[in-house]
Amino acid sequence: MTDLNEIQEKMILIGISTSDGDDTKRSMEELSELVRTAGAETVGCVIQNRESMHPATYLGKGKLEEAAELVRELKATGVVCDDELSPAQLRNMEEVLGSKVIDRTLLILDIFAARAATREGKIQVELAQLRYRATHLVGLRNSLSRLGGGIGTRGPGEKKLETDRRLIHERIGRLKGELEEVKRNRELARKQRSQSFLPTAAIVGYTNAGKSTLLNALTDAGAVQEDMLFATLDPLTRKCSLPDGQELLLTDTVGFIRKLPHHLVEAFRSTLEEAKYADLILHVVDASNPDMDMQMYVVYDTLRRLNVVDKTVITLFNKTDRIEGSCILKDFKADRTFQISAKTGAGFEEMKEGLQELLRSRNVYLDRLYSYSEAGKVQLIRKFGQLKSEEYTPEGIAVTGYVPAELYSQVL
Repeated sequence: MTDLNEIQEKMILIGISTSDGDDTKRSMEELSELVRTAGAETVGCVIQNRESMHPATYLGKGKLEEAAELVRELKATGVVCDDELSPAQLRNMEEVLGSKVIDRTLLILDIFAARAATREGKIQVELAQLRYRATHLVGLRNSLSRLGGGIGTRGPGEKKLETDRRLIHERIGRLKGELEEVKRNRELARKQRSQSFLPTAAIVGYTNAGKSTLLNALTDAGAVQEDMLFATLDPLTRKCSLPDGQELLLTDTVGFIRKLPHHLVEAFRSTLEEAKYADLILHVVDASNPDMDMQMYVVYDTLRRLNVVDKTVITLFNKTDRIEGSCILKDFKADRTFQISAKTGAGFEEMKEGLQELLRSRNVYLDRLYSYSEAGKVQLIRKFGQLKSEEYTPEGIAVTGYVPAELYSQVL
């Protein structure tokens, strides 16, 4: 017997272009990458120029019939729309197309469901999926009842959630309770990290910008790194040692993307808020991507939605090894910018020197003579700060170095 899950699905992409010069083409290319990440193949594409999506069928009648003919001709197993659809749009499109219809939001949720590895990640993804399905239950009823698996059916879709809306909301309530417990554990871990007086930096950026590659290059974290959208979902925190001995905690976060589903933003808020509580933001940008400016805008807009403001931002223009010729790279919202290649290590020396200078500027310089009875304070400096010199004299211990501002009062 043939395993339906082993048959690669063939999908047709559908999008709306509302004005000349918009980013529909780029968005559709990204949608094709999402389909590839989900394990399917893109076999066709339909784009309609119109002022806005049709309220009932997304595409206009003629274009929708054209898409239906393409589905039959290419023997596609489904279509993927570049926007989030209403339940009515999903239902009406399925009736005309005769195949399953997936919108951009459900596709991203499906990828997250396949890639979530930790308990927290799985809870967050299922919660986002349930919230989506609770509002789209009527439109999804036909596609969920089909035999077989495939895109859009992973995660809670396999539990026949369409049978009872009440059960979905009960499950959402239980998941929210579990997520609150995980959130408390995360806050506890964050508090423990703050007691170490180590500065923290959140690595943010558009998906596939190279965040995990950077974390691995700086810390040997062993994070999954693939040339694929949303290669990693679960946040990973590792200690990074700089050449002058300063240490920094780096936390990799989930990648951002245009039209990031609000269900995901809400479900992953506790994870994404690592950026809110970090001392620094390391903004990784794929400098080789022609859509770089739009991706930078999406990142800053998502940070604004998370209320991540008044942070020191260091923008790292990554993948410079892929750039041919000269290129002007600027980010006017960043405090510092560096050009690097996380893959080859190019630009790392300058970047680390910049990080050292920035971290040192946040510390307090100390030049003090301690009595031998105050040796414990010297140990605090050695453990949480930077001990530049230490000389034992008849009068006591002469020390110079840098300490975190929060620790300064304890070593006076």
